[in-house]
Amino acid sequence: MPTQNQAPLATLEQTDAFIARHIGPSAAEQQAMLKELGVADLDQLITQTVPEDILVKSPINLPDSRTEEEVLTYLKSVAAKNKINTSMIGMGYTDTIVPNVILRNVLENPGWYTAYTPYQPEVSQGRLEAILNFQTMVLDLTGLDLANASLLDESTAAAEAMTLCKRMSKAKKANTFLIDKNVHPQNISVIETRAEPLGYEVIVGDVAELIDQHECFGVLVQYPGTFGDVNDYAELIEKAHDKKALFCAAADIMSLVTLKSPGEMGADVVFGSAQRFGVPMGFGGPHAAFFATRDAYKRSVPGRIIGVSVDSRGNKALRMAMQTREQHIRREKATSNICTAQVLLANMAGFYAVYHGPQGLKTIAGRINRFASILAKGLQSKGVELVNQSWFDTITIKLDNAEAVYSKALEAGINLRNTGDNQLGMTCDECTSRETINTLWDCILGEDHGLNLEQIDAEIAASGENSYAANLARESEILTHPVFNSYHSETEMLRYLKKLENKDISLAHSMIALGSCTMKLNATAEMIPVTWPEFGKLHPFAPMDQAQGYKQLIDELEEQLKAITGFDAVCMQPNSGAQGEYAGLLAIRKYHQANGDGHRNICLIPTSAHGTNPASAALADMKVVLTACDENGNVDVADLRAKAEQHKDDLSCLMITYPSTHGVYEEDIREICQIVHDNGGQVYMDGANLNAQVAVSQPAEIGADVSHMNLHKTFCIPHGGGGPGMGPIGIKAHLAPFVANHPIQQIDGPNPENGAVSAAPWGSASILPISWVYIALMGGTGLRAATENAILNANYLSKKLGEHYPVLYTGRNDRVAHECIIDMRPLKESSGITEEDVAKRLMDFGFHAPTMSFPVAGTLMIEPTESESKAELDRFIEAMAQIREEIGQVEDGDIDAENNPLRNAPHTMADLIGGDWDRPYSFEQGAFPVARLHTSKVWPTVNRIDNVYGDRNLFCSCIPVEDYAE
Repeated sequence: MPTQNQAPLATLEQTDAFIARHIGPSAAEQQAMLKELGVADLDQLITQTVPEDILVKSPINLPDSRTEEEVLTYLKSVAAKNKINTSMIGMGYTDTIVPNVILRNVLENPGWYTAYTPYQPEVSQGRLEAILNFQTMVLDLTGLDLANASLLDESTAAAEAMTLCKRMSKAKKANTFLIDKNVHPQNISVIETRAEPLGYEVIVGDVAELIDQHECFGVLVQYPGTFGDVNDYAELIEKAHDKKALFCAAADIMSLVTLKSPGEMGADVVFGSAQRFGVPMGFGGPHAAFFATRDAYKRSVPGRIIGVSVDSRGNKALRMAMQTREQHIRREKATSNICTAQVLLANMAGFYAVYHGPQGLKTIAGRINRFASILAKGLQSKGVELVNQSWFDTITIKLDNAEAVYSKALEAGINLRNTGDNQLGMTCDECTSRETINTLWDCILGEDHGLNLEQIDAEIAASGENSYAANLARESEILTHPVFNSYHSETEMLRYLKKLENKDISLAHSMIALGSCTMKLNATAEMIPVTWPEFGKLHPFAPMDQAQGYKQLIDELEEQLKAITGFDAVCMQPNSGAQGEYAGLLAIRKYHQANGDGHRNICLIPTSAHGTNPASAALADMKVVLTACDENGNVDVADLRAKAEQHKDDLSCLMITYPSTHGVYEEDIREICQIVHDNGGQVYMDGANLNAQVAVSQPAEIGADVSHMNLHKTFCIPHGGGGPGMGPIGIKAHLAPFVANHPIQQIDGPNPENGAVSAAPWGSASILPISWVYIALMGGTGLRAATENAILNANYLSKKLGEHYPVLYTGRNDRVAHECIIDMRPLKESSGITEEDVAKRLMDFGFHAPTMSFPVAGTLMIEPTESESKAELDRFIEAMAQIREEIGQVEDGDIDAENNPLRNAPHTMADLIGGDWDRPYSFEQGAFPVARLHTSKVWPTVNRIDNVYGDRNLFCSCIPVEDYAE
């Protein structure tokens, strides 16, 4: 063997170092696991596992792996093609200052961005407190009773508001939703898209007139309006209520700091974007949408709600309330298909409010308003006509030479909103400066205008006048809770953030082996570009010649995804997996309508499917017909064939997850797709498990017509404690014209008249660099290796855990795909120990539990991903083996069936210092079940939480101060 000095240069220049960093098992560990499985190499394992007729015949058509340095240098050159102007476009997106303590310690911190949705609250208390802060902030600012833990963006929140109105309005015969003409156009488009398949009539106009002309179930206004007006809606709200309609306001969160809240006027739903509370514009997202309503409507609130409960020691503890897994329980009867929120961004917005506090926010809001007023007063003094006579941050002017002024502002580095008909809009924000105002005056009035900013400012201050009616000034207090009044120095804020972070388990601590959720490495190199200003400071409606870097990035990512999946086109707009389902089904629906088959509305869904599948189908006006699975977890082909033929005249599509949610590759997947096609339907492939397909098979080649790709699973965008996500869809050529477009920024390819499904043209664009970097770093060879190792890790876990627990489903040669399901039901019958007991006991070992009771009740679904080493897998196996021994002790009667380490898990510091330890086992056994924990222990900060108490005593804002004292 040659020494390193004798190695050729080509060897020394190997560029696949990142592949080995992403893939957890070393070469030696891979060999050890392969030996355990009785196979010679990865190729043999893949041949045994993946059906031969779907295996790709040639390597994926992607460039070779590149080094981190090469990739980031190239991407920096791409980002440099974006031109960052001062943005005054507004329309729900404004520039903001991300406090550096939040930027570094939250957005750029894997302790926050790699955590999972807090389904296991005992090891999620920090995140839950941060989300509760966000909900409390929203309640204070909106003046309503109940807020959720964020939605995807303002426009999709608008659509959710409409459907809530339809469910809860007492005007049961009404089928009309009224939208004011001064609502942001992207909100109108997404609402119209949602309303069409549901059969709702949407009328846009002057709602003050429309309300007298139409019976309706809901009314929507923008507050302030898209052109800047600040209106009092109390009288209009009263009229709506007289008609038994609900009233919704899309509100600007910063304006609510100084304006009377819509809730105080009587509004029923208030929603909007929290973006300007310290979250970059990022060419459209991700941004947390807030959503608040009345307590009476709590059972219909979309998304997740964080509530206060108690743990087994009676201490206050936080948890997800009510809607924890609503889609999986109610399926097509669910109130929405929402599966991903925007928790990381909601946390940032909440922390922004914590850091600045009420007085700091009032100062920021006051400064924004003052700049807008100075700009307006200066222009008015020179005879410029204002379209709006009241404002918070936005003024719209009417000019004969509007196009020339718009162009002059562009040359000066300022983007204005060009609304057409000689009108220009300009929105002030946290980053607006004196220089900005003076430059605008120069552009509009000429450089000899003679205006003095300081003099106008003094005149406004001396007059005491508001830029809106006096009765619309906020009088109620905001953010009075101590959490918003305690952490205004960076030292205190840093410690608060760290205190919360320390309460949670994330991928920075240990593997999170959640089946179907693919919690893999989110590499640092992939995350770095997210906070580059070249990507962060771009408005989604900026002129496209200023976004050439983004266009190149998106085009290249689309080509990468097409090469991986085999599809002809990609729609990037859906900003979650569930929204990808919805967007794909809408494309199928439009395709059938274009072919004169609008009656095709039957959607076949296997019983093993994700709950979002039937919920999405219902939103697309499809009737769900379930198809059976056999005893091995596969789709029952005979049943599917029978139902496809039974409904052949009305068959719209099949929704199928591949590999299946049961963790196996369907042997008959080609036949299944062909059956659907033969009966006039399309095939929608749920891409949740795409991590087991990349570079070994292709959805489009198998027979799928459309599939979503969870970029926050397979392609390394982090889960962020429950979001962000991205769910672009791959489509075959015949469906490409029917996917979403956008009313403001037209997208090449889809029919121009197609509506939007989310607020921004390319969804949450600022996180797309993560997936682009991952694919570039891995190359085709690395992606194949990732899939192979995901399958290797899953099969190794399945075999080793199978020595202690029954594995519910296996495929060919007793192999599993990327995940396996262990069946706890026989053990529950023999011992009384449940899957929840096992989930909580795993916390004592420092692990987050696998997916619990899905897709089969009484089971645990485990997905290790390719990023976990054999050493980490063995630690998990050790924990599960120890837990099995403890279950055996219960079965044998050696330990009490109720008072045992499993039933009492998790064990906390409170158990140690409480002075009431009376259990028939030692604290050492409870809290330190294996020796390694003596040097590496993650402590759950609360004991097991009482879920029933939390739902019966729903409380969804910050805990009162006196309760802390208790």
